[in-house]
Amino acid sequence: MGDKETLMSDAFQVFLREAPQHAQAWMTAVQNLGSASALDKKTESLAYLAVLSVLRLESGIPFHVALAKEAGASREEVISAILVGLPAAGNVVTRALPAALQAYDSHKV
Repeated sequence: MGDKETLMSDAFQVFLREAPQHAQAWMTAVQNLGSASALDKKTESLAYLAVLSVLRLESGIPFHVALAKEAGASREEVISAILVGLPAAGNVVTRALPAALQAYDSHKV
């Protein structure tokens, strides 16, 4: 298993393993949506981190931080992305910071 795969949540790993046809359909949709996006990979990755933070989906943070870092995002940009929802969602977004920073600091590019 590669470095990024170890950052996947347990729930997502079970999804991939136990429901491979659903997982393939999901991944195809994700890839198609990514292809349709006008955003560059770094911007899209940072925006996705903001969404995960606001929705309190902390289990997905480490994997997506790794993607953002690979796309060239700095540690400061990751922090800013996590906190961009602060005015609208409140301080719940700060719950994602520990996982995001741990993932950023430990992920080798």
